Amino acid sequence: MLKKICGRLAGRSRQAASSKAAGTKHHVSDSLGKLFRLFLETQSKKMSLLVVGSVAFDAVETPFGKCEKMLGGSASHFSISASFFTKVSIVGVVGGDFSDEDHKVFDKYGIGTHDLERIAGGKTFRWRGRYDYDLNVAHTLETQLNVFADFKPKLSEESKDARLVFLGNIQPDLQREVREQIPKAELVALDTMNLWIENTRDSLLRTIKGVDVVIINDAEARQLTGIPNLIKAARTILSWGPKALVVKRGEYGAALFTEENYFAIPAYPLESVFDPTGAGDTFAGGFMGYLSSQEKLGEDAMRRAMIFGSVMASFNVEEFGTERVRRLTHHEINERFRAFKRMTHFEEIPFERVEQAVR
Repeated sequence: MLKKICGRLAGRSRQAASSKAAGTKHHVSDSLGKLFRLFLETQSKKMSLLVVGSVAFDAVETPFGKCEKMLGGSASHFSISASFFTKVSIVGVVGGDFSDEDHKVFDKYGIGTHDLERIAGGKTFRWRGRYDYDLNVAHTLETQLNVFADFKPKLSEESKDARLVFLGNIQPDLQREVREQIPKAELVALDTMNLWIENTRDSLLRTIKGVDVVIINDAEARQLTGIPNLIKAARTILSWGPKALVVKRGEYGAALFTEENYFAIPAYPLESVFDPTGAGDTFAGGFMGYLSSQEKLGEDAMRRAMIFGSVMASFNVEEFGTERVRRLTHHEINERFRAFKRMTHFEEIPFERVEQAVR
């Protein structure tokens, strides 16, 4: 489309250059402006991604240090990660204690906050947790839902027009309500957790039937289906309606299941893992952000998105909260993507050569 518009712009420019009438020139200038605005609107639609989830303040302690207050929540980690690939907007709620300085983090990355509700007399969602040397297990010490307890997603007309949507870890009924407001979305993904699986399973299953991709961890996949074998559990979840299932496996990587295929990648090898808080949402942000930047959303794009998701998550765990991701450069992202490719690449050896080598 860009080539077509550029061609039309060039043609109009030549017409303007050869024209001697001032009125004609003004008319051409107006037409050029309309064409350019049309191009921007088309690109904006193509690159649009919406996340619905929590914005929070976290307090975390690990064997390697602690932080008493840092930006957290699923929507925060997701949107900052996704912003490296596409235009992303948040639907969420914060309290009056969410300062202008806190808000500037989203502004810095061009994250849309027109649907981030601010309740002046309330307090922002807060979570306090601790990790021991098994960093796969978070111990919740305190949860203050505050304004998030009564969160009812409110979508503007612009948000309802999003091309891709990520339904963060919120109550399944709310996820479904949001999904129903965005019927034209090209791809919708969903995350959930053990709390909703245990207490609102029927509602969650109804919500899963209406999405294209489910992104959960291996324990949640087994709990959701009651099937210990991950391959069988994945087939069961896909039978409920989604086109793809992404299973996050922490330090062991991630796997992509579709009706026909299976694709798995390792985690990026790190000598130092500092804080895993938000790694799953950061993975989802990289995954969905990359997909949003692509015209075609087939399995090939999803495989590349898996790598970018893992790349972003690997940076996230290197420091507390969002600190490391907020200092990232596109060069660092691309370098780690190439490292993943080198790490997982091998050449095909025809069977005859193998047989000959054995002899």
